[in-house]
Amino acid sequence: MIYRGELTVATRGRGIYDITRDVVRIVGASRANEGLATIWIAHTSASLIVCENADPSVRADLEAFAARLVPDGDKLFTHDAEGDDDMPAHVRSVLTQTSIGVPIANGRLVLGTWQGLYVWEHRTSPHDRRLTVSVIGD
Repeated sequence: MIYRGELTVATRGRGIYDITRDVVRIVGASRANEGLATIWIAHTSASLIVCENADPSVRADLEAFAARLVPDGDKLFTHDAEGDDDMPAHVRSVLTQTSIGVPIANGRLVLGTWQGLYVWEHRTSPHDRRLTVSVIGD
């Protein structure tokens, strides 16, 4: 069985947005008992991460680290067509990931106790991010 669901995440700008419930809903609609859910984001300036879901300071620390690693307005970059955060957003996306595979067992995503699924918005302005969840299973 193959099932595909889509969702749009409206971001308010740079930050990390929990999508776990949305992906769980799509996997439930697939009625897969065993299989694999692949989550894909169709953008080059936002990414997907599996992250700590209990303490929000983990996500704040990730953002602080990324800001130090790839600062906005760095003179190293020539691509700035959409502002100082343009190329840093692309670098952040390349350093993370645009798809995540999560196993499905007994009709549920196999996530660890403290794991959640997140969109990491790398641009400073709001965006609507399109995601596809593909489920392969039985």
